Amino acid sequence: MEKNVKVSMLWQIYGKLLTEKQYTLLDDYYNNDYSLSEIAENLGITRQAVRDNLKKGEVKLFEFEEKLGIMKTTMKQEKKIAEILSELTQIQTKYSDEQIAEILENIKKELNCLV
Repeated sequence: MEKNVKVSMLWQIYGKLLTEKQYTLLDDYYNNDYSLSEIAENLGITRQAVRDNLKKGEVKLFEFEEKLGIMKTTMKQEKKIAEILSELTQIQTKYSDEQIAEILENIKKELNCLV
């Protein structure tokens, strides 16, 4: 996964745990697509200060994910759901009654893992 996308996702999950300044800087840079210069000008700070604060915020986000693993868990669940949906599609198109019963049993097991 591309770093910018990953940081943006982590910001959505853990952003409120950052300082207000880091929260705003990361939002402007990763979600609003502002340049370092634009952010610096808007906040009245140097470009280097923006960069330093961005890096500190990124490190914190990755530390939160390492410790809590919310994004990893969410992505794992989304993958499972996609697999379940794929199995449901198979049911509709090409299986007999016995095969349908087996697939439905697999779906129940998968859903039980998510709750």
